[in-house]
Amino acid sequence: MFWSLLADAVVIVHLAFVAFVVLGGLGVRWWPRLAWIHLPAAAWGVAIEWSGAICPLTPLENWLRARAGARGYGGDFIERYVVALLYPAGLTRTGQIALGVAVLVLNVAAYAWIWRGRRQSKAGPRGV
Repeated sequence: MFWSLLADAVVIVHLAFVAFVVLGGLGVRWWPRLAWIHLPAAAWGVAIEWSGAICPLTPLENWLRARAGARGYGGDFIERYVVALLYPAGLTRTGQIALGVAVLVLNVAAYAWIWRGRRQSKAGPRGV
């Protein structure tokens, strides 16, 4: 039970990290210092997808599941729904590259939006 709970916790952390990689750039709008954490995280996410490597959280989860005596995923909520988001069936190498491009484009757009908004706010009101 203990090892299974730890494995579930790793899946939740993994999902939170993926969400942060994808959407963290939007948070920089309100918390600019978040960029110091988000930019390396986003670079890691893109690099993992593009290289085809495995995130270290995946083997950790598998090791914890093995310690729990589990061979595969059971039927609980986390394993059925959350794990499917992280490890979709049929994900191909092309799909991984597309996901990396999507993360990169989304974050470049978010940072451009933030940078543009800051430049406009420093310029002051226009047409005065």
